Amino acid sequence: MSDSGLWKRLQPLVTLVLVAGAIGVPLWLVFVTAAKSRGEALTPGLSLPTEWHLLDNLAQVWTDGAVLPATLGSLLVVVPSVAGVLLFGSMAAWILARRATRVNAVLYALAISGIVLPPAVVTVVLLLRHLGLAGTATGMIGVYMGIYLSTVIFFVTGFVRTIPISLEEAAQLDGAGPLRVFWLVVLPLLRPVLATATILVCLYVWNDVFYAFFVIGGRLDTLPLNLFRVASAGLYLNNWHLIFAYVILMSLPLIVLFAVAQRKIISGITSGAVK
Repeated sequence: MSDSGLWKRLQPLVTLVLVAGAIGVPLWLVFVTAAKSRGEALTPGLSLPTEWHLLDNLAQVWTDGAVLPATLGSLLVVVPSVAGVLLFGSMAAWILARRATRVNAVLYALAISGIVLPPAVVTVVLLLRHLGLAGTATGMIGVYMGIYLSTVIFFVTGFVRTIPISLEEAAQLDGAGPLRVFWLVVLPLLRPVLATATILVCLYVWNDVFYAFFVIGGRLDTLPLNLFRVASAGLYLNNWHLIFAYVILMSLPLIVLFAVAQRKIISGITSGAVK
């Protein structure tokens, strides 16, 4: 067997090992560090703890780290942001996919340009102050919707083009208006790609500390902001076992969400984003 033929056979295995290492090693580091005592965790490593303190560390973080109020603050921002961006993004994507005009082509290009063009933070903060929304959950929700609307439009537009237009025409013949056609016919068919967009937007918003720090910092506590605050305070200062335990608690909701929507996420990526 030639070297090129051997490499083609080994390439998938090598890729799998590299990806598993790139993902698995950081996860293992977080897990074992969260299970160690304070003394062992001062120098984070991949070794197993001599004694397991994972449950004790999680309990201490939950009690002393104000995890529950921060979780409620995150949900207050994340749930409306994700629901709003999915609803308005899917409606915009439906129109852009069904009406193939030059104007809509330009609008689509402008809509997805937000994926690569970051928003100007200073301008956003000044605008929110002018509107009286700075430091409020409403302002933060509006910022997230504006930032991640491009992502939803990008994913959903390609998926809508795979849906037979005859389904919508049949509903129109039965007397359904545009909103009714979208709500009863189009939206249920978008569930796979919306599951994909949901996990992506949730991942961005749930872990965001940069925009939240400038918009609502000090006025509303979210999990990343709370971690940033307590990691600099006396409780978590150099206590890596507690910091990594906090990271585990903060990641659990996203892990559960991904586990529940895993099949639909994969289906949405393969059938929507690549078409």
